Amino acid sequence: MSKFLVKSFFWVTISEVIYNLSAYVIHAVMGRMLGPADYGRFGIIVTLTTMTVVLIGQSVPTAMSKYLSEIFEKEKGLIPVIKWQTIKIQSVIIGSVTVIFFLLSPVIARILNDPTLTNLFRLSSLVIPAFALASFYFYYYTGIHKFKIQAFLKTNRGILRIVFIIGLALLLKSRGLALEGAILGYVVAPLSIFFEAFALDPYKKTKAVGTFDWKKLAVFAWPVTVFLIAYQLLNTIDLYLVKGILRSDFQTGLYNAAYTVGTIPYNLFYALTIILLPSISKSTSANNSDEIKKIVSQSLRFLVMFLSPVCLLMSYFSLPIIKIFFSSKYALAAPVMSVYVIAEGFLTVFYVLTFILNGAGKVKLPMVTAIIGFFMNSVLTYFLIKNFGIMGAAAGTALMALVVMLVGLYYTHREFGYLFRASSFFKIILASAVMSALAFVFPRNNYYFFFWSIILFVIYLAALWILREIGSGDLVLVKELLSRKKTKREEVEETEFIDGK
Repeated sequence: MSKFLVKSFFWVTISEVIYNLSAYVIHAVMGRMLGPADYGRFGIIVTLTTMTVVLIGQSVPTAMSKYLSEIFEKEKGLIPVIKWQTIKIQSVIIGSVTVIFFLLSPVIARILNDPTLTNLFRLSSLVIPAFALASFYFYYYTGIHKFKIQAFLKTNRGILRIVFIIGLALLLKSRGLALEGAILGYVVAPLSIFFEAFALDPYKKTKAVGTFDWKKLAVFAWPVTVFLIAYQLLNTIDLYLVKGILRSDFQTGLYNAAYTVGTIPYNLFYALTIILLPSISKSTSANNSDEIKKIVSQSLRFLVMFLSPVCLLMSYFSLPIIKIFFSSKYALAAPVMSVYVIAEGFLTVFYVLTFILNGAGKVKLPMVTAIIGFFMNSVLTYFLIKNFGIMGAAAGTALMALVVMLVGLYYTHREFGYLFRASSFFKIILASAVMSALAFVFPRNNYYFFFWSIILFVIYLAALWILREIGSGDLVLVKELLSRKKTKREEVEETEFIDGK
């Protein structure tokens, strides 16, 4: 994998971390401001609305990103062609879904056994077009490999949503409209980023030259759309089942807290999918199978190496983490989060595998897997919630996540013939086991957990060093990533990557 690719991942990851930290700041403040019951309502509104916009705001732009990455340096005239075709398709989809969501708000509220949610759902329908506009440019900049602009915009979006969501909630709190204010913030923040992204577009004045069959976008997008629908449902159906079965805003609030913090691993490694799709698409179009295998191998090794300790440490120190984010009122969510974060680790691996397969054009395999996972999670968590409450919901999701991850690994190995060395996998498992065993030496219920986590993570890295899984080459790469100055060799590699050599 070229250093340019790795460095792009590094800076996009930093922006993703900042962006997702802003989400946790928002949830922490809103959780304290509203209390468990109203925070449960807030979670339902935000989760359902953002899930809807993710479904219709990512599929066609993802297809745009794939095809832009294949032509953006060789046929610049096609950039505005593909861009405007995507805009036309998205405008129809976004407009239709927004109207349907608004009209179905009373029905959704009744399904959730809470008619008072109707007006909140209607107001949140405005989030759909605003969020989709910002997401469009996110995938546009991915496709033309402007990762620094993308990272800049994502960082700004994180800062602005803190300002607008919390600011408007506080402004309207005295009128008893804190929830409404927060929802309006979810509308204003992405809109501001859309105008900023438009102003920074380096190709907005490029003359359109050539033709591009819009059907290619649709053919690639429809299985991605189905996948995203199934994936979002399998990842959130447990929250809605908790609300619908238990009919307790308090229990829903606890589970939403566990869910929110438990998704940290996914948010940390989401940037990997941003880089993988265009890079594998480019290598696939060039029929460079060796480069594809190299990207897949190094990406999965990196993912497993760092995802494992993150999930294990968060699971062990769940109580102080929950208290820091949501206060001691949510302490009962800690055991649930301990299980849920492991589930999210499995789902993160599956999600990354999906974008590896999508980049190679194998879009139907993840789609089918996600659909099966959704039905499995729905049935399993339904019975577990009835018998074990919110802990049953987390356990059912964890089991389902393990199954879909294993299926994803099977498909990826079948398509590419290789994942990464088995010896690397066992060394990572052994180092994780050593770290987990030593974790019991440290107290898990106080706020010094951050320092204990650093110590345990250093022990984990030391174990990998002793096992010769981490070497001097990895340290050199880290040093280069942190250096802002480019070497001549790195500039050559960046040029070669852009030219597809």
